[in-house]
Amino acid sequence: MSQHFTPVSSGARLSDQVAEQLAAEIKQGRLQPGDKLPTEARLVEQFRVSRTVVREAVSRLKSLGLVDSRQGSGVFVNQHLPFAPLNFEAQLAASQEAVIQMVEVRRALEAEVAALAAQRRSNADVRAIRQAVKALDDAVQAGRNGVAEDVKFHRAIANAARNPFLLQTLEYLGQFLHGVTEVTRANEARRVDFANDVQTEHLAIVKAVEAGDADQARQAAAAHMGNAIVRIRRADPAFWQQEGERLAQPLIKGLRSTP
Repeated sequence: MSQHFTPVSSGARLSDQVAEQLAAEIKQGRLQPGDKLPTEARLVEQFRVSRTVVREAVSRLKSLGLVDSRQGSGVFVNQHLPFAPLNFEAQLAASQEAVIQMVEVRRALEAEVAALAAQRRSNADVRAIRQAVKALDDAVQAGRNGVAEDVKFHRAIANAARNPFLLQTLEYLGQFLHGVTEVTRANEARRVDFANDVQTEHLAIVKAVEAGDADQARQAAAAHMGNAIVRIRRADPAFWQQEGERLAQPLIKGLRSTP
């Protein structure tokens, strides 16, 4: 079967765009297990990129387990394709709307995590959560951005949920969510009312988890993430055009390094 690819352009890294088109051919069945990829020269011609870009794209497909090289024969779609990896398109990552969408993902996960934590937390978990939120408050008082402390606070709640699959999902997403947290906390630090609201929302989650109230913990965590979205939308346009977009770059770095 002959493939026809769309030339790539500026935006996300060229090799990422090439890899995404090739991966789509495989995932949608137009390139079947055992099929040979078009030659490097043919891919260079169709995508209108350099050989280096094509080689980087093919290397990414190999890391995903989608293709394999046969010395002297070319590159072939693997006979036994892996489960489809959780993968995000790099060109969608560095925008205000992308940050909001990632917070929506957090809202869905963190709400249930908080509810489970309320049901399953031990006294040691409660102490760890309390220590984490205090460390976050101390970081803010000291003039730091509190990103690392914020991540540890939410991780302490996730640990209390006692669900390894949720933990692994959050760990995978952590490479993207760290960039999101950089953006949201930088935005919130610019306004005293934002910072105060965040502190109040965190305490509401802590109290609900400590009280063992799963419904209230779910509502408090969902409200916290929902309010984060509101704060992003209310950010000064100058923030997004300058600091916000710069801080969103870790999302793209995470996308590029995802195996």
